Amino acid sequence: MEEAGQSREEISAQTPSSCPNRVRRKCSLSGTAGLTGREGQVARGSRDDSSPQEPYHLLKNMTSKSRWKLLAMLALVLVVMVLYSISREDRYIELFYFPIPEKKEPCFQGEAERKASKLFGNYSRDQPIFLRLKDYFWVKTPSAYELPYGTKGSEDLLLRVLAITSYSIPESIQSLKCRRCVVVGNGHRLRNSSLGDVINKYDVVIRLNNAPVTGYESDVGSKTTMRLFYPESAHFNPKVENNPDTLLVLVAFKAMDFHWIETILSDKKRVRKGFWKQPPLIWDVNPKQIRILNPFFMEIAADKLLSLPMQQPRKVKQKPTTGLLAITLALHLCDLVHIAGFGYPDTHNKKQTIHYYEQITLKSMAGSGHNVSQEALAIKRMLEIGAVKNLTYF
Repeated sequence: MEEAGQSREEISAQTPSSCPNRVRRKCSLSGTAGLTGREGQVARGSRDDSSPQEPYHLLKNMTSKSRWKLLAMLALVLVVMVLYSISREDRYIELFYFPIPEKKEPCFQGEAERKASKLFGNYSRDQPIFLRLKDYFWVKTPSAYELPYGTKGSEDLLLRVLAITSYSIPESIQSLKCRRCVVVGNGHRLRNSSLGDVINKYDVVIRLNNAPVTGYESDVGSKTTMRLFYPESAHFNPKVENNPDTLLVLVAFKAMDFHWIETILSDKKRVRKGFWKQPPLIWDVNPKQIRILNPFFMEIAADKLLSLPMQQPRKVKQKPTTGLLAITLALHLCDLVHIAGFGYPDTHNKKQTIHYYEQITLKSMAGSGHNVSQEALAIKRMLEIGAVKNLTYF
């Protein structure tokens, strides 16, 4: 009865004295196990001041304002890390990105020509985009350079090719007051870009080599106005990746390229030698769709953009890529020029693929005669002066 009559104060006073310091908390909790109600809750929540606090207790005791400050600091650190990783992707060039506008950008006639004059000087737009039969049959215009910068020495072969092809620009493009163009590169940056619908809205869509469309429409679109190619880069079935009215524009790097297109269109004996890669021997195409690009554009791309000499040793032969050539052509043809899918991975990134449709890396460019770092600087300059704008980051 005396134990039952003990007060709570007496029980509390007895408990600590019977416990060693190192197990006092455990004993304290066991000593209060019989208490119920508010007193038991207080006892269970009590702790010795000398025991360390756990991290969740710190968060629990933080004010709402302090927690928000901590979250804001973590978010800032995350943003800085993301921006740093992006900036490191291409060390030799800055980041240029043109966000897709909700509305069409205003198009002003002659705007691209005016801005391009800063790059190329006062070059004339009187130069035809495609080679014409009359310039070789009637006038026999002399050329100062051999292919790929001129037609010197290839006139007779070219004459036969021009007799079975055409040079006209479709009326649907010719009649436009202001031509909106996009040059679609083959870079890996188009992968998962969702630019397909945007690309399809341009008046002129220029594509390169054998870059596929089928299966990639959501990223690269489905419209193709022109496709620049050379024999080794020709798709074996041109009808698969192009529209029925697509112009197939031959970029001739050597005389054998003219010979190849002549044998294809005239169904003559095929040429098997003189190419670094075997081009198609059967090529189902309408001759009316074929155009021969004026080497003038190769000349000014090499001279004005890359500062390459026109006369080079045969074993060196540096030359612009088809992509840079296509941009040069667009600046001549169009009033507004946008680009997408340009830019190569950093030279130290040996595993990054260079195309959106295949797994080859920058290693495949070795021995190609293309200086991708120099071309990157040329495109950077175009972006800086506003001659072109970018739909993907560069």
